[in-house]
Parts: sequence; C-alpha cells; structure tokens
Amino acid sequence: MSTPKFDEIKNIKQMKITFFEHILPLVEKENNKIRSARFLIQSNQFNDTQLKKLAKKYRTKPLDKVALLDAVDTIPASLVLAQAAIESNWGRSRFAKKWHNYFGIWCFKKGCGVVPKNRNIGAKHEVMDFSSTNKAIEYYLLNLNRNHAYQLLRQIRAYKRKHSLKLTGTSLAEGLDKYSSKGYEYIEMVQSIIRQNNLTRFD
Repeated sequence: MSTPKFDEIKNIKQMKITFFEHILPLVEKENNKIRSARFLIQSNQFNDTQLKKLAKKYRTKPLDKVALLDAVDTIPASLVLAQAAIESNWGRSRFAKKWHNYFGIWCFKKGCGVVPKNRNIGAKHEVMDFSSTNKAIEYYLLNLNRNHAYQLLRQIRAYKRKHSLKLTGTSLAEGLDKYSSKGYEYIEMVQSIIRQNNLTRFD
C-alpha cells in the first residue's frame, strides 16, 4: 500500500481523513496480532518455551502469566492515531515521509537510525528508521507495552480489564507523561486531538 502525499492535500479536513484512512487499517492489523497472542496465553495454548520467548520480548518475568497479560494487550486506535498525528505532523514530517517514523521514536546506539539536523551538541539520540509504516506501528505498540516509562498506561489498562471497563485512548493517554518532555501538557495535546477528531469512535 503506497503512502499518500499528505503535504500535497491542501484541504485540511480531507488531509486528516486521508491520514486516518491510511493509518487505521495498519493499527487494526497490528492490534489483531496482539489480540491473537493474548488469546493463546489466556487459553493455555502456549507451551513453556513459547511463553518464555514471549516474556523475553515483552520484558516480563518468565512464566508469569498475569504480568504477561498486562503487557500483551491492545492499544486503543484513537490513541495511536492521535500520537501519530502529533509526532509526524499529520504524516508531513521528514522522518515520516522518508523513514516511516510516525511516532517520534528515538534510539541511542550509534548508527541505529537517522541523526536529526537540529540535534544538540553532545546529544546521542538518533531517530529510528523503519522499512514500512507497519513496522513503525508494530514497534510503537511494543514500546508502550514493555517500556518502564509507560508502566502507568499499562496499569490503567489492566484496571479497566479487571473491572470490565472499555479501553479508550483518552483514559490510557494519562499514562503518557514520559513520552514527551512536555509532560502533562503532552497528555492534554493527545486528548485534545482525540476529542477534536472524534477518534474514540475507532476504539
């Protein structure tokens, strides 16, 4: 699937629609993979070797199914769409267009990505490059599901699962205070994008 040239769409409303139509099916595809793995854990269809491999991927304790289920879970589409819009300037950023990085994801090993032009002297970070938007979304979801910085997001999600409450991007956004140096202001930005564009309809 070719990527639309979002910066050539002059009508803002149409540009946003095109952006969501491009990203949403990819989010659903990756969330479905997670959903399938979660079902296999819950229904005891993984053997110990498979569980250990999955635990390593998600950085949880081996054979701790409760911890694994807290990590192997979906992220509401509204949250993914809102963050992609913010971090990629609606798909128009250089990193999104050239390297499929829609989420402002950094890496810190030399040569792991692309050195930003405006990187401060002494800074080590690079912007990750991805072979496809699918790969970017897959990594972004994994990052939220295993990175210690987003433990609060996972705790909110686990609480909602336990009490049979609907997962929404607005509620899980409360766990994103460490995603940006803006802190809670960033959370409000994400929630604002969700509200303004009625993205909860995709959750």
